[in-house]
Amino acid sequence: MSGHGKHTIHRDCVHHGWDNSFKPRISIKPGETVEFETLDASSGQLSKTSTAADLAKLDLGRVNPVTGPVFIDGARPGDALKVTLLSFKPSGWGWTGNIPGFGLLADQFPDARLHHWHYDASLAPAMYGPGGRVPLKPFTGTIGVAPAAAGLHSIIPPRNVGGNMDVRDIAEGTELWLPVEVAGALFSVGDTHAAQGDGEVCGTAIESPIDVTLKFDLVKGANLRMPRYVTPGPVTSHFDKKGYEVTTGIGPDLMEGARMAVSEMIDLLSRRFGYSPIDAYMLCSVCADLRISSIVDVPNWVVSMYFPRIVLE
Repeated sequence: MSGHGKHTIHRDCVHHGWDNSFKPRISIKPGETVEFETLDASSGQLSKTSTAADLAKLDLGRVNPVTGPVFIDGARPGDALKVTLLSFKPSGWGWTGNIPGFGLLADQFPDARLHHWHYDASLAPAMYGPGGRVPLKPFTGTIGVAPAAAGLHSIIPPRNVGGNMDVRDIAEGTELWLPVEVAGALFSVGDTHAAQGDGEVCGTAIESPIDVTLKFDLVKGANLRMPRYVTPGPVTSHFDKKGYEVTTGIGPDLMEGARMAVSEMIDLLSRRFGYSPIDAYMLCSVCADLRISSIVDVPNWVVSMYFPRIVLE
């Protein structure tokens, strides 16, 4: 099923939450491509001049706006929508915030903090943050189709039809398959990031408006239960070059293990490199990877946090 045609959906065509009664902005045929203009994750509530006070007042009902929806001709429940991520056009500005009550260590970091990033829109290999240089890898934080269940559903949690998955590797060249639950699929995308670590531990990455071009195809009768994706090559080569500092959390609870591994990394960055704990926490969110290293040796599991040394060298 091939087709030609390039469409654009502008950044004023956003919605908040998933609802299969939302009217499609455009209808396309399988094989066509669409350029999506996106807003940042605050839906424009934050700008280059915003402060932590603005972050503390964020209306969470308006976060993670997604551009769309797109109706794909012929898509039916039981099919899979194959989305190929063709290209990203970054804006050069983004933010990382610690939002009170949000994030893996929300109990340890109750105060709002906001950091602005200004980067070369040509995606030079590194950018300057609070003492660190973070290699960039743009991707779509929220990407999905409408659920079958009626009504408005929050966009914050990911779900079986995709949504706010925050998977760093759904980036340029990746092919993503999404389970279709309603006629036309009703696809939307947003919450674009310039960089993120696996885990996005403080709750935000480098939240950055980035226009993304996607190609759509249909796989009839795929009957997927969950999204799946294929990457075009290595996924950590932008971070790998100087190795990693690694901390661990070991115990019977994976969530507590993750919290411990992050806390240990914050301590290391604070002691060795002079970061304030909150800045170390936010830097971990944009470039450090949480991994489940062992999950079979009952009763304790090992969670590791990998911090790329290239960021601080």
